[in-house]
Amino acid sequence: MSSPEVGIKQAPPPLEFKLPVDSEMKATKIVIYSIAQPHMRAFHLSWIIFFFTFFATFAPAVLIPIIREDMSLTKTDLGISGVTAVCGAIGMRVIMGFVLDIIGPRFGNAMTMLLFAPAVFCMSLVQSAGDFQCVRLFIGCSLCAFVTCQFWVGSMFNVKIVGTANAITAGWGNMGGGATALLMPLMYEGIADYVPAFHAWRYAFFIPGGIFVLLGVVSMLFSQDAPQGDYRMMKETGQLVQSKGNIWAVAKCGLLNYRSWICFMTYGYCFGVELTVDNLIVDYLYDQFQLDHMTAGGLGALFGLMNLFSRASGGMLSDLAAIPWGMRGRLWVLFTLQLLGGVFCLALGLVDYDLTATIVVMIIFSIFCQQACGATFGVVPFISRRAYGVVSGLVGAGGNVGAVVTQTIFFQGSASSPDMTKQDGLVWMGVMIMGITFLVCFIHFPMWGSMFFPANPDVSEEDYYLREWNADEVAQGLHTPSLRFAMESKSNHQPAW
Repeated sequence: MSSPEVGIKQAPPPLEFKLPVDSEMKATKIVIYSIAQPHMRAFHLSWIIFFFTFFATFAPAVLIPIIREDMSLTKTDLGISGVTAVCGAIGMRVIMGFVLDIIGPRFGNAMTMLLFAPAVFCMSLVQSAGDFQCVRLFIGCSLCAFVTCQFWVGSMFNVKIVGTANAITAGWGNMGGGATALLMPLMYEGIADYVPAFHAWRYAFFIPGGIFVLLGVVSMLFSQDAPQGDYRMMKETGQLVQSKGNIWAVAKCGLLNYRSWICFMTYGYCFGVELTVDNLIVDYLYDQFQLDHMTAGGLGALFGLMNLFSRASGGMLSDLAAIPWGMRGRLWVLFTLQLLGGVFCLALGLVDYDLTATIVVMIIFSIFCQQACGATFGVVPFISRRAYGVVSGLVGAGGNVGAVVTQTIFFQGSASSPDMTKQDGLVWMGVMIMGITFLVCFIHFPMWGSMFFPANPDVSEEDYYLREWNADEVAQGLHTPSLRFAMESKSNHQPAW
C-alpha cells in the first residue's frame, strides 16, 4: 500500500535526452555549445544569471572614482559600502539553501532576479553615503544566486563531472566581476557624451537593472528544475516527495556535519578573497599608480576575467585527481591550490612599487584563488546528499563571511584598521589564507579517507549517506535518491596509496 505522503498518481512516460545520462537521469557529458533542455539549458542559465548578479554587485565599486567625487564620500564611507555589498548575501545564501528544496532552482533564480532588480535601479537615486551603502547591501543580496547555480548544476550532472560542471558555471558567473570593471566605465563614458558626468553614472545602472528583469522572466518560462521535470509536476507524480521530512532533520544533516563548517571557513578565504579584491582592485590601481579610470578598470578586470578558465580548471583538476586517488586526490588539489593562492596574495602586497609586476602577480594570484573555489565545490556535493541545498548555502555564505571579516579588518579604513594601507592588507590577507588552508587536512570521509589517513574498509558509501534517514523514512522510500547517489559516488573510493 503506497504512502499518502508520496501520493503517486501515474508513472510518467520514459524521458529522452539529448545528452547521455546515468541512473539518476543526470548528464554524464558536458556539451558547452548546446542549450538542450534540461541539462545544458540549466547549465547556461545558471552561469548567466550569476554573472549579472556579480556584475551589478561590483558595478558601484568600479565607478568609485566618479561616485566618491559626486557624493563627497570618505574612505570610511567607501569601506563600509564594500562590507555591506557582500554581507547581505550571507543570510540570503543560507535561506536560499532551504528555499531550493521547496520551490526548486527555476523559481529560485526567478525570485532572486525579480526581487532585487528594484535595488539595482535604485542606485540611480542615491543621494548620501547611507543611501549608497543601503542600496549596495540589497544588490549584494542577489549573490545568493550562487547557491541556486551550484544546486541546479549539481542536480543535472553526474558525480564524475559535477566538480567540473559546478566550477565552469560558478567561474563564468564570477567573471561578471571582471566584466563590470571593463564595461561599466565604457557605459559611463558613452552616456556621459550626452548627459552631465554626475548623471551619467546613475543612468548606467538602468542597463543591469533591465537585464535582471529579463533573466527572471526567462528563468521562469524557459527552463525546468530537474531532469525529470518541474518540482510541481514531480510532486504530483510522486517522483519528488512532498517534503524531505522535518525541516530541522534536514538542517541537522548539513549544519551538524563538521565538514560543512570546514568548507565554510576555507571558502571564506578563496571566494571571500575574490570578493574582497573585486571590491578594491580598481580603486587600488587608480590611486597607487595614478591611472585614469578607464585604464584602471581595464587592468582590474583581468582579475575577474581569469574566471573564464581558472575556476573551471580547479573543478577539472579535482575531477581528474579523483580518477586515480578518489576523494583524497580532491582534498590534496584543494589544499595545494588554496595555499598557493595565499602565497601570491602576500606577494601582491609586496610589489606595489611596479605596475607590471603588480599585474603579473595579480593574474597568478587570481588563477590560484579561483581554482581553489572550483576545487572546493568538487568536495561539497559529497558532504551530504539529503541536505545538499543546506550545505551549498552554508558554504556559499562562508565566502561572503570571509569577505566581510577580511574587509572589516584590513580594508575598511575605520577604527579597526585606521592606518593600514591596501598593500599591508593584501600581505596579511595572504597570511590568513595560508593559515585557514590547513583546515582541509581535517576533512575525513570514513569510506574514502582524508589527506593523510586512509579509508575505513568497514564503512561503505551506503552507510554514510543512509545514516541521514531514520527507519520510518527508509520504510517510506524517502531515502531512495540518497541510495542512488551513494552508488554513483563510489568513484571516490579509489585511494592509490
